[in-house]
Amino acid sequence: MSNTDFALAVEDLTVSFDGFKAIDALTLYIDRNELRVIIGPNGAGKTTLLDLICGKTRATGGSIKFKNEEMTPLAEHQRVRRGIGRKFQTPSIYENLSVFQNLEVSYPKGRSVFGALAFQCDAEVKGRIQTVAAEILLSDKLDMEAGLLSHGQKQWLEIGMLLMQEPELLMLDEPIAGMSARERELTAELLQRICKNRAVIVIEHDMEFVKRIAQKVTVMHQGKILAEGPMDKVQADPKVIDVYLGH
Repeated sequence: MSNTDFALAVEDLTVSFDGFKAIDALTLYIDRNELRVIIGPNGAGKTTLLDLICGKTRATGGSIKFKNEEMTPLAEHQRVRRGIGRKFQTPSIYENLSVFQNLEVSYPKGRSVFGALAFQCDAEVKGRIQTVAAEILLSDKLDMEAGLLSHGQKQWLEIGMLLMQEPELLMLDEPIAGMSARERELTAELLQRICKNRAVIVIEHDMEFVKRIAQKVTVMHQGKILAEGPMDKVQADPKVIDVYLGH
């Protein structure tokens, strides 16, 4: 497989903060319809890696290619327009708006001047909202004020707000933190649904959850990749056992 076939090709990526290499010559390839989980002890550089991919942090060196286009010179909002979506650990929804309105304001009306002028296609927006609401299990909650949703439903709504933009790469940082057991189950199914036509990267600590969703697991340690592959192979790797038991 050539590098041009990947949704995301990260090569030799490095970022230093005051001489400390938080990400150290890291190389990572993600397929177009892949659900990849990144695990590793605290301080391994997992969140920093997502910050670099979405443009929140600038790389010191190396390359980030998304659909074969170099991302490192682009600002965060330009990367969003290219189709990179990122969910942070704390949900940022509009609590006093309805679920419907939260999804509606996330529709990328103004991708271009022409798009902003032509934005009278309410049926198209409504259709998109219905589709996304079904994907995130909130079809029957569209009129509800977002602040009244359960913690898990707020996390789903935020994923939905990203899906409204039809990203081709979606990155989620600890999406099940604070969820009930049932919500975790439903989130596993939700993630498997949404990676059908996009690449999804998830950072997660809960190993049972990782086992349920991961097609491939990447283990990070000290800004590098320690191991990569199916969960059972990674779990049996002596280097990985050492890092996890050593902490």
